[in-house]
Amino acid sequence: MHEARLYEKLSGSRVRCHTCQWRCTINPDKLGVCRMYRNQDGTLYNLNYALVSSLAADPIEKKPLFHFYPGTLALSLGTWGCNFHCQDCQNWEISCLEIGEPWRGTRDIQPQAEIDMAKSQHCAGIAWTYNEPSIWFEYTLDSARLAKENGLYTVYVTNGYLTPDALDTIGPYLDAWRVDVKGFSDSLYQKLTRISHWRGILEVAERAKDKWRMHVEVVTNIIPTMNDDDSQLEGIAGWIRDKLGELTPWHVTRFYPNYHLQHLPPTPIATLERAYDIGKKAGLKFIYAGNVPGHKSESTFCYSCGKLNVERYGYQTNVVGLKDGKCAFCGAELNFRVSPAGGGGHD
Repeated sequence: MHEARLYEKLSGSRVRCHTCQWRCTINPDKLGVCRMYRNQDGTLYNLNYALVSSLAADPIEKKPLFHFYPGTLALSLGTWGCNFHCQDCQNWEISCLEIGEPWRGTRDIQPQAEIDMAKSQHCAGIAWTYNEPSIWFEYTLDSARLAKENGLYTVYVTNGYLTPDALDTIGPYLDAWRVDVKGFSDSLYQKLTRISHWRGILEVAERAKDKWRMHVEVVTNIIPTMNDDDSQLEGIAGWIRDKLGELTPWHVTRFYPNYHLQHLPPTPIATLERAYDIGKKAGLKFIYAGNVPGHKSESTFCYSCGKLNVERYGYQTNVVGLKDGKCAFCGAELNFRVSPAGGGGHD
């Protein structure tokens, strides 16, 4: 066990966790909502420090991050548990862990070993992903510090429910914030994730961009009958434009039946294309249809001159027209993070 970084001690040996926006008040010998923080005799401990459930050297495009060091590999790590209870969870085997279940296949990978592994596998950076990274916050913080010392980029693939306190703690060491915005209504978030105060997700994403200058990309997994109505899609697109900027990528991804939503059909391609049109109408420059290999929106074209900048098919990426993050043909700003050399690679 590892003592939590962000909590306060209360009367009666209770504690209040300040890692995510649940801000759980936890009685002695009890767990928080995520079930990875335990109050032991008035001290809050994280239970899964350095305990890795999933590990791979992934293309950065798999996160998905399309405007962040394209064509590079990110050492990607996940742990156990989650602070959301999403009905459509794609990684429910590791996220929806029952108390007392054995953590089969767990690997103990300490932060320095993580850095060494990233280098040995020719990764340009590290991404904490597969399940919510805030629930092993102390581990990601220690790892991110080491990553920055070693010239590696750092990525959170997140549901966005981190507190501002936690964001400000890890902010100096985090380069990209790939956040899910699952819908744009109280009823959707309550039904899909069992949380109600979802607007804090938006505020923290704005803070990541404005205060910490992180690269931000937004994903919305479009689920038939749940978040595929025009009002929610227009709400998300308008928020991205107004608060994150028109150059912020929006990934509208195809839902496939999973976990508790196996009774729903996959998202029709026409629905994704309607979302794409809504984003364009709102003024967004980069909307990408996800989970549809070969779709015309997969590649990046300059909104100013129309030339191809980055060609993609699935996770295959070919950088053909970038220079210092701008269009190599007309100089338009495209909001890319790239290597100092100006291409997609990372030295």
